[in-house]
Amino acid sequence: MYKERLPVQHTIETDTGWRVWWQLTRPHTLTAAFAPVFLGTMIALQYGPLHFPLFLAMLVASLLLQMATNMFNEYYDFKRGLDDEHSIGIGGTIVRNGVQPKTVLNLALILYGLSVLLGIYICMETSWWLAAVGSVAMLIGYLYTGGPYPIAYTPFGELVSGFVMGMLLILIAFYIQTGTVTGNAILLSVPSMLLVGAIMLANNIRDIVQDTKGGRKTMAILVGRNHAVTILALFFIISYVWIIVLVVTGHVSPWALLVLLSIPKPLHATKTFRKHNQPIQVMPAMKDTGVTNTLFGLLLGIGILIAHFI
Repeated sequence: MYKERLPVQHTIETDTGWRVWWQLTRPHTLTAAFAPVFLGTMIALQYGPLHFPLFLAMLVASLLLQMATNMFNEYYDFKRGLDDEHSIGIGGTIVRNGVQPKTVLNLALILYGLSVLLGIYICMETSWWLAAVGSVAMLIGYLYTGGPYPIAYTPFGELVSGFVMGMLLILIAFYIQTGTVTGNAILLSVPSMLLVGAIMLANNIRDIVQDTKGGRKTMAILVGRNHAVTILALFFIISYVWIIVLVVTGHVSPWALLVLLSIPKPLHATKTFRKHNQPIQVMPAMKDTGVTNTLFGLLLGIGILIAHFI
């Protein structure tokens, strides 16, 4: 049986200067906040003109919340002993760059505060009911790795993150532009929910060994690595088939089929996870999964935009 020869040791580079803080935000995850807001806004264009200041406020608030959630993850994984200087896919500011854990936690809280200010502006322009929705989303962002029973340590991490950072962001972005939520907007948000969940699942597949040692009970751990990769592939397949069905049934313009241009990314991600199992080896699959979410949301939004003007 063929076994791939692996390097004896992998050296992890230490960031310096501004890169320390940039890596703390885990920039490869920020597309999970951008794509849904863009898509929700493009869907809303079918119902009226774009309110650009609200779009911008929503976009920045979403990015701040994603950054803060990543920092909570960095802080609490360190406190629980899950991260060390050899951990792959983390910001590494605490374990590799010597930043005080309290500094990371305080920075996350500051970003939450800034997003609250933007949320107040959005509520003033739309509805104060959004304050309750936003508060729940922020609480979930904290509880994802914080609190006594972190969501990320359970089999529900993909479901919760997909719903909040995928579907909910699209519907909020849609609502602040239109003042309502339609069935069509909900239908078009389903693939985003699956693809954001796919980002979290890919992360858990990569970290399955370390997470098992740390006592996590993620979906990937419970079903096993091979089945987890199969579920990841199903997330991808359902997302594309969903849009094809919506086109065939007339819920969205054929221009939505632009999303098919992004198919090489999930194909490559799945093949990489099937071929390799070392964390450093599957990092390209992690990138492809995140890019899939970004390209899918952008291409679907662009397709909807083109159909609007034709």
